[in-house]
Amino acid sequence: MNLGNVTFKKVDLIDANSLSELAKKIYIPHYPYLWNEGGVDWYINEYAYPVEKIEHEIMDPNNIHFIVYQQSEAVGYLKININAKANGKIVEEVMELERIYIDIKKIQNNIGTIMMKHVLEVAKQHNKNSIQLKAMDSAEKALSFYKKLGFEIVGEYNLPSEIFTLMKPQYRGMYILKLDLI
Repeated sequence: MNLGNVTFKKVDLIDANSLSELAKKIYIPHYPYLWNEGGVDWYINEYAYPVEKIEHEIMDPNNIHFIVYQQSEAVGYLKININAKANGKIVEEVMELERIYIDIKKIQNNIGTIMMKHVLEVAKQHNKNSIQLKAMDSAEKALSFYKKLGFEIVGEYNLPSEIFTLMKPQYRGMYILKLDLI
């Protein structure tokens, strides 16, 4: 999809290494405050973005990844779960936006809004009634952005301390947000 000078490339297995590198590059400047020493390295290299994990995600037919380009520069990425999960069950009428990340230097370029328009198009293509996402409760700018787009907080939870041992406890809070499309 092309929106002006912003394009979306659906990620295939051949792109897994590029997506891994991009995700790590984008993540680091956004969220270092969440972590104790060694936490960022653990999260990006072992938990969230190792190439093997991304390859596994790409092969899952419920997942769609996009690398977002402005001109020819990769400036963001999306991970969409076509069918959301709630309490361990698949919710077919709801799509989950699992990740939306933008290069910190490009945030003021309206790319986030363009990315969300793309997400809405994907939801419509899959006949979804709503979109849900999760956001750190400490991510005030992101929360403000989602609320401006019409998302509402519908729940909250904490990331499990037994997995996120290197994350500062005061930053494990998450909000669940939802946007109804019909």
